[in-house]
Amino acid sequence: MNAYSYSISPDIFRLFPGYVRGVVIAHDVRNGPSPEELVQMLRQAEESVRARLTIEKVAEEPRIAAWREAYRKFGAKPSEFRSSVEAMARRALRNEPLPVINTLVDIGNVLSLRRLIPVGGHAIDLLNGDIALRLATGGEEFVPFGTTEVEHPLPGEVIFAEGNTVLTRRWTWRQGNHTLTLPETTAIEFNVDGLPPLPVSEVEQACTEVMDLVRKFCGGRVRAEMLSEKNQRVSLADG
Repeated sequence: MNAYSYSISPDIFRLFPGYVRGVVIAHDVRNGPSPEELVQMLRQAEESVRARLTIEKVAEEPRIAAWREAYRKFGAKPSEFRSSVEAMARRALRNEPLPVINTLVDIGNVLSLRRLIPVGGHAIDLLNGDIALRLATGGEEFVPFGTTEVEHPLPGEVIFAEGNTVLTRRWTWRQGNHTLTLPETTAIEFNVDGLPPLPVSEVEQACTEVMDLVRKFCGGRVRAEMLSEKNQRVSLADG
């Protein structure tokens, strides 16, 4: 696999001071149906949300409120476009179990619910170029998961992209078809997002938990990097 790079635009750090993104990179993993132990972890993580929050107060939880404010800042109404972690938390609070998808996807969902932070994965064995978290020009193309219809992000929207192809719209809102984590995925990167007031140490701890679960259930070679204002680019190469 080519040694593509992964970067975050300086504009992101200018607009969102203190933001960090932990990146867990795994190669030669074995994905497939989630074992029962992982499914139980997912159900326990959903229960932890119900023990911690109520549907009436979910938007006031500091970890979720930070994302709502960030969405407002780049022009997305948080009541219309909810960050992945808020959408998942609300689903848990409605007692609607998340679907069991595959081991790598479910690991990300466990950590997201357990810590109430966005955690999502992209299959890097499907990449054709470098990837970046940046502001959209509006000319990029996005094909939402499960459709063939092409959308265009709004200028100034925070996107995760490979060149002109959008992988995720509105930062942590919705993933596209390209780089979906599938049963046959053999290399992946997980994004672990941290906006203040979340301490950087908790992002690091969440990355460690992701690594531990990947090693336990999928094997492979796993490492973690931290993207921040002081370290805006990493390599996705193996090792």
